[in-house]
Amino acid sequence: MTARALAIEVLARVEATDAWLTPVLDARLSESPLRDGRDAALVTELCYGATRRRLALDFALAGVCDRRLPTLEDRVLAALRVGAYQLFYARVPARAAVAETVEATKELGLARAAGFVNAVLRKLAALQPQPLPPDADVLQHLSVRESHPAWLVQRWLAAFGRPRTEAMLTADNRPPGLVLRCNSVRTSREALLGLFTEAGLQPTPTACAPSGLVLQAQGRVESLLGYREGLWQVQDEAAQLVVHYAEVPKGARVLDVCAAPGGKTCQLAERGPVVALDLHARKLEGVRSEAARLGLAERISLRAHDATHPLPADLGPVDAVLLDAPCSGLGTLRRNPELRYRRQEEDIPRLAALQRQLLERAQAAVPPEGLLVYAVCSTEPEEGPEQLARFLDDFPAFTLAPPEGAAARDCPLEKGCLRTLPGPEGRDGFFAARLRRR
Repeated sequence: MTARALAIEVLARVEATDAWLTPVLDARLSESPLRDGRDAALVTELCYGATRRRLALDFALAGVCDRRLPTLEDRVLAALRVGAYQLFYARVPARAAVAETVEATKELGLARAAGFVNAVLRKLAALQPQPLPPDADVLQHLSVRESHPAWLVQRWLAAFGRPRTEAMLTADNRPPGLVLRCNSVRTSREALLGLFTEAGLQPTPTACAPSGLVLQAQGRVESLLGYREGLWQVQDEAAQLVVHYAEVPKGARVLDVCAAPGGKTCQLAERGPVVALDLHARKLEGVRSEAARLGLAERISLRAHDATHPLPADLGPVDAVLLDAPCSGLGTLRRNPELRYRRQEEDIPRLAALQRQLLERAQAAVPPEGLLVYAVCSTEPEEGPEQLARFLDDFPAFTLAPPEGAAARDCPLEKGCLRTLPGPEGRDGFFAARLRRR
């Protein structure tokens, strides 16, 4: 299967089944080996690019298509998006973009639709510049130009102002770098930087996280130097900063209430024992496998549990509790581009209510003078600062306890809380609060 045909098939499957793009793409690339790495890179760019730019592509397509886009067959609509993405965002000559996309349509057994796809893309190729709503309508212009839902753009404009909002929107549409966290039980960041430098992979240390590095590499993570040896783990810098900000004392026994997929669990385990809970036993198996690869399995105790219910009485005493709570995920849209179209504004209060319930359960396990760290990968105040304020009102035994050690210097803090936003800094959006029981 050619690269464009495979991209069309992946996008159509994601659209039809509400699956997540990354696992579908990874599975199809492993099932259908392409001629060389350049074809795999093209499939990846087309899939992620067409997903990130979907609102802008659909706006342009709707202006030249004589049928309503939602009425089109999934694969035909995916073919139009792949073609339009090449015309407006990829370094592909217009003639080749149209012709190769039409051939890919035929390759997928859609010869009956090839003439339609050809006609629409040829009309689109004649348009210069790319069609967009007028600049005067700031909200709609930004929403379409940067392919984010209008309700989210409106929220960000109100909360952060136009310059920062545009920086966040732009960052969400850039492919994220590969960020790793050094496994401190097996190596150091300096040693890892040297190892990758010798291999010609151009690593750079993360700006704030003391154990992180950014790698210029493509292809499967599992094939990278040091993966099999467990020298590092993939983890965004903002996620690394949550555990750094927590400043849990070395050797402390930590309860991780919502552990999967396990990045912070393993990061905590580098310093001491961790009891890891998660609702889904299947996800805990992924944590178990990753912990074994990193040589941390003996430090982590895994247990399936619904943390909206009272915590098990036999967990034993802990020194600190981490609640990395389920949230809207709106700080991770550059990594999960399809999420921006699936998340609705009404999801935020529903998720905030779940977070309150989990906080109520988690705080019960915190001993006197113990720590409670609350974190979400969200940009929204209901899940961050407002959630914290409500918790402190409801549980006056807790007080905000910002870090005093290296994290106070390294972490971007806002009123004592960790706060990162998508933008030129190259990090996901996170909020975290470090609390101590009096």
